Amino acid sequence: MDRRRDRAAVAEAYRARLVALTADAATLEARHERLATARLVTAAAGVLIGVAAFGYARLSPWWLAAPVVGFVALAVAHTRVLDARTRAARAIAYVNGGLARLEHRWQGLGATATTWAPAEHLYAEDLDLFGHGSVFDLVSTARTSGGEALLASWLLAPAPPAVVLARQEAADDLAARDRFREDLAVFGPDVRARVDSAALVAWAQRPVAPPPVWAHAGLVLLSAATVAGVVLWVQDGDPPRWLGVAGVTQAAVGWWWRRRVLATIRDLEPRVRDLAVVAAAIARIETETFTSPRLQALTARFAAGGRAASADVGRLSRLVDLLASRRNQFFAPVAFLLFWATHLAWAIDRWRRDIASGVPAWLDALAEVEALASLGTYVAEHPDHVFPTFLDGPPRLAGTAVAHPLLPPDGAVGNDVAIGGDAPALWLVSGSNMSGKSTWLRAVGTSVVLAQAGLPVRAAAFALTPLLPAGTLRIQDSLQAGRSRFFAEITKLRAIVEAARHAGADQPPLLFLIDELLSGTNSHDRQRGAEGVLRGLLDLGAIGLATTHDLALTALAAALGARAANAHFADRFDGGGLEFDYRLRPGVVGTSNALALMRSVGLDV
Repeated sequence: MDRRRDRAAVAEAYRARLVALTADAATLEARHERLATARLVTAAAGVLIGVAAFGYARLSPWWLAAPVVGFVALAVAHTRVLDARTRAARAIAYVNGGLARLEHRWQGLGATATTWAPAEHLYAEDLDLFGHGSVFDLVSTARTSGGEALLASWLLAPAPPAVVLARQEAADDLAARDRFREDLAVFGPDVRARVDSAALVAWAQRPVAPPPVWAHAGLVLLSAATVAGVVLWVQDGDPPRWLGVAGVTQAAVGWWWRRRVLATIRDLEPRVRDLAVVAAAIARIETETFTSPRLQALTARFAAGGRAASADVGRLSRLVDLLASRRNQFFAPVAFLLFWATHLAWAIDRWRRDIASGVPAWLDALAEVEALASLGTYVAEHPDHVFPTFLDGPPRLAGTAVAHPLLPPDGAVGNDVAIGGDAPALWLVSGSNMSGKSTWLRAVGTSVVLAQAGLPVRAAAFALTPLLPAGTLRIQDSLQAGRSRFFAEITKLRAIVEAARHAGADQPPLLFLIDELLSGTNSHDRQRGAEGVLRGLLDLGAIGLATTHDLALTALAAALGARAANAHFADRFDGGGLEFDYRLRPGVVGTSNALALMRSVGLDV
């Protein structure tokens, strides 16, 4: 990827693409109107010829062939134009989404569900990973539930450096493939729809028993006999004697299998949209030549059985389309004579028996490509962000001009951070209300999460050892659970201490982000409790940040020696208003703005 592009250049590329897509959509709309008119005229001509053939003029029925063939050809062309028009509309929505992210209008336009966050997670809620205006809302462009679930899992658990580096390489590869990412995001039905991967796998793996070959062959012969009899009837004016026998026999066979056929169709219909998306996405992936080893390995999974997965899924998609054609008002009589639904239901059952075992592997590979494409889109749209580097040795992190990725592009102040190693393992951050303390904790924690998911970080430089974040930034009381805020906080602190104890081969050291430490109790208990908690975390090898309004707690830095230091955010009350510069400074804050804030809203204090 050309990392020299800035955000303005990325936005300009989106706008140029939007102009081209809008012109294509207008052309396709005009084509659609012409073809719709032509189909109507052709259908009317067919009706007139039919009346003439079977009414007063006694024309040969073969005259009907011309409007029928013409109508079918127009219908095929019209379907292609409608598909292209729909895809252009979806591509316009995708490009508008990219512009919204670049212009900081993205909140609520992406994946806003909170279902991916496990209860009592160490940092998901504290760092706003899910929900409206969340990290996931900004990052995810996945179309399948499998892709969303995998991307969510990457945010919820830090990956080893080797895995992260492979994702970084894949994301860089995909960031340079604007058209591929667009294609992957807009194939299939409604751009906001999500493919239910688990339900699709369950459908594919459900046991099925197609009818024996002799039953299928017999029904084919009966259908052919019925059609031949109808043709002879039209030609000669009299039905052949055997037509009735063929029709009755065919009806009896169809009725015998009716329940199984209906079960197959009912089982399939909820999956039709999902199959269309998966078939198109796999076919598109197979046409791309990647440079990333991880992406090459994923593409190879689609041909693991010696056949292209797109061919197998495409065959099923065609069977589904043919099955749906029975609802066309012109084809319905022919479909009834041919027992169209029965033949196709049996063909779909054979596909499930012979091919469906590969579906889970295909969907797993598709999910990972989608998750990596989300990373690639983020890389492409944030050329000023940097990929982190990973360090060996004891836990530490260091960053230059680190800022929160969810803040506006021109509305964030970056600050340097250095925790662990040669720097203090704990920073006690003091400051007045609204000065930026909590946002700073979230900026550091979110950067660590993005770094270990494979995403770039909003910073000039960022380096870290593997770390497991844990925070207390979203502590709430609960009337239903009978918990006060203080009880909720100490419960979360217990979970954080337990996580620090389990650091080792399977879990990286802890990065704690503790906001307003023990603010729900008296100053004496707060000071003793805070010293005990922080000293215990440091003794367990954890590193982190803790904020406080209580300046008495800043004395803990001296009690903890070289392992701790103070930093602060300041403010200035000028001309009746508060001013913040959101710059992190060493030492303890020397001002307080609580009374000034109360007076500014009209409280007499």
